[in-house]
Amino acid sequence: MAREFAARGHDLALAARRLDRLEALRDELAPTGVRIAVAALDVDDHEAVFRTVRALRDELGGLDRVVVNAGLGKGAPIGTGRFDANLATARTNFVAALAQCEAAMEIFREQDAGHLVVVSSVAADRGLRGAQTTYAATKAALSHLAEGIRADVYGTPIRVTTIAPGFIRTDLNEGLRMPFAVDAATGTRAMADAIERAPAFAYVPTWPWSVLGPLLTVLPMPILRRLT
Repeated sequence: MAREFAARGHDLALAARRLDRLEALRDELAPTGVRIAVAALDVDDHEAVFRTVRALRDELGGLDRVVVNAGLGKGAPIGTGRFDANLATARTNFVAALAQCEAAMEIFREQDAGHLVVVSSVAADRGLRGAQTTYAATKAALSHLAEGIRADVYGTPIRVTTIAPGFIRTDLNEGLRMPFAVDAATGTRAMADAIERAPAFAYVPTWPWSVLGPLLTVLPMPILRRLT
């Protein structure tokens, strides 16, 4: 997404755990001419989230949009002895996302403007089995969080968008069974396009997930089990 937004002329504030990768990305994108600020951040360090978002705001002179995108996909069936993995997923996918939303909205309320983008998942549409149970639950919670914030600031200059990606191939999900998956370039381009439109909610890519997502909510349990 950083590459997509840089190509569209947006200045960028990039935060992630591995500063060396961010610095390499900043150098790669330097020819685009956009301003790029980078910062090391583990979103599970909640105090650091607030510190870092404020520092990036100060460095760039404001923030127009914040994309809450960090997440984990690890987990195990509930009751199989892997509470540690499920807890880590819940902490990163929801509690850390809450911290990021708080930090972003604090700035947007002060500015009386801004665009909060929360990256949820098609998995939010239905409780899923096995290793995906906690992941799907955190994404459902995240979607509701975004909708609640949207309701809170409705009618103001602050916009809130929920993005629900389908399967996008990355290093994190290599080897997993992923129907209708797209490569990272295709997926991130679709995400950037949707974010630029700033709708309340968008499935990405639109096809087939705008059809399959709602369908998930009504599938009988035996069929859902076979599919997931």
